[in-house]
Formats: sequence, structure tokens, C-alpha cells
Amino acid sequence: MSDLATGFRYLLKGQRWVARHGKQYGFGLLPGLLTLVLYFAALGALALYGTDLTTWATPFADDWSSPWLGLFRGFLTALLFALALLLSVLTFTAMTLLIGQPFYENLSEKVDRDVSPDGTAPESGLPLHRELWIAARDSLRIVVRALCWAVLLFALGLVPVAGQTIVPVIGFLVTGFFLTEELTGVALQRRRVELRDRLALLRSRKRLVWGFGTPLALAFVVPFVAVFLMPGAVAGATLMARDLLDEETDESSEETEDQETSASAS
Repeated sequence: MSDLATGFRYLLKGQRWVARHGKQYGFGLLPGLLTLVLYFAALGALALYGTDLTTWATPFADDWSSPWLGLFRGFLTALLFALALLLSVLTFTAMTLLIGQPFYENLSEKVDRDVSPDGTAPESGLPLHRELWIAARDSLRIVVRALCWAVLLFALGLVPVAGQTIVPVIGFLVTGFFLTEELTGVALQRRRVELRDRLALLRSRKRLVWGFGTPLALAFVVPFVAVFLMPGAVAGATLMARDLLDEETDESSEETEDQETSASAS
């Protein structure tokens, strides 16, 4: 249970860090807002033209009598929109991190420098275009894995009782794991930790990962919440990455800033 609590504390520490660094928080909001606009535009287009799409895809049903034609295509349109919504939730973090790679890279570095005893942050030494390529490639791999789990959980969700009780819990645990992988990937990629090694590292501390990622997955169900929590989530994931790699962290810097904030407020 201690790892669960520790993971949740890293999530809270990340939000506290960006709250103390307003400029970093402001810049960190931009990628999430842009991604949200793009996703809303795509879902809006699907809502407007989804019926036309299912009509085009099912010409064999043109001669069906009423009400079966309407029910069939209505069901397919609703299913298409539900799958698109699920895909949006699964890919929102990956897309936001990809769009905001320079922003979140900078934020993660500042967190590392802030809590590092010597005030330094690891650097990958790779050019920006190479870092973007690696981030896009790894994000695609994670999304494919997440989609496989989504299909499996969707099928299990049709099982009576278990599908409405156990499966949703498993779904949030799985989503929390993949969210954490994406977020810690910002800091771990700078340390040249490959995706396979990152996954092995996270699997070795599953309770820590669930403590961090599962509450975040629950919050990220609401897209607006995801936008405002994303900068703090990146900061918290950076702190957790240091824990996973057993890197020394200077807690006194955080305590000093908290004392200064309290003193200025009073």
C-alpha cells in the first residue's frame, strides 16, 4: 500500500510544483488546449457526418424495410462515435505530449534542476527532430498496446455482472499504467531509456504506477480537467522517474519554496 500512496503523492507534488511556477504552468497549458480544440473539431465533424459515413459503408442495407434500416444504421453510427470517443481518451495524452514536446521537455528539465542536489538535469544530447521522431514512434507503440487492451476490455464488458463491475476497474488500472508510461517517458527519454526498458521499469513498481496513473485516468475522463492537470502531471512524472531510477532528490528546495510562499502570503 505504501507504493500506492507514494505514487499519489508524486501526482500531488507535481501539481504543487507547477502552482509555484506560474510561467511554466501557463506554457504547459498551450499544447493541451490545442489538442482539445483539434479533438473537438474531429468529434464534431463525426457527429455531423457520421450518418453519411455509415450509409456509405453499408450499401447492402439500402433495401431493408423500416424500422430495421434506421435502427441498424443508427446503432452503427452510435457505435462509431463511442469508439471515436474511446480513442480520443486513449490518445489524448500521447497527442498532447507529441504536440507539446518542446514545452514539456523544458518543464521536465526545470523540475530536474529544481530538485537535483547539484542543480543539473540529464540531457539526451539528441537534436530536436530526433527527439520528436523517437517520441512519436514510442507513442504510436503505446497507443497500439492500449488499443489492444481496449478491444479486449470492450469484449469482456459484454459479460454480465463482471462486465459492469470488475472490467471498468481493470480498465482504469490499464489506462493509468499507459498514462504513466507516456508521462514518465518525457523524463526517461532524456535519460536515453528505451521504451522496452521503460515498460520493464514501470512493471517492477506497478503499485507506484497505479497510485500515480489511476487517479489521473479518472480525472482525464473529463477533457477540460486533462488540460489543466497535464503540466502538473508531467512535473510529478519527472519526480517519479527519479524515484524509479534511484536518483537522489533534494527535498529541501521544495520545503524552502513552500516556506517562502507561506511567508509572502502572510
